[in-house]
Amino acid sequence: MYAHGLLAPMTALIGWSLVMLIWLGCTRLPAMRRLGIRPETGKFAGATNAVMPDRPRQVADNYNHLMEQPTLFFAICIVLQWLGQGEHPINIGFAWGYVALRIAHSLVQATFNHVPTRFALFALSSLLLLGLTLHAALGMAHH
Repeated sequence: MYAHGLLAPMTALIGWSLVMLIWLGCTRLPAMRRLGIRPETGKFAGATNAVMPDRPRQVADNYNHLMEQPTLFFAICIVLQWLGQGEHPINIGFAWGYVALRIAHSLVQATFNHVPTRFALFALSSLLLLGLTLHAALGMAHH
């Protein structure tokens, strides 16, 4: 669990993002075909949302979410690795917790999309991201 420090949870979240990208393609493209939506209709973000069924929209929204806050996760993990704190048990636990919560968030959003559950998972993952950030700040203060 500690051999690769924070590189392992980062790789896992990247892998999960690619799973969601495949899921996106497997839901959105068939829906577009069924609805007769031509690819150029999607020239601008959200242009097809009004006619797109819920499931493909939910999967697409989640993929977009994985391109947002997790970028901060990747950055802080790199900072912690660089500070030599990549194998610290707290950082490992927070990072794997963040990944698990983001995967759970994806599964909720892409399936039954219960907003209070999604929000709780997002809030908890954000607290873990905050913990990683505070730990990095403390690490920099001691260097």
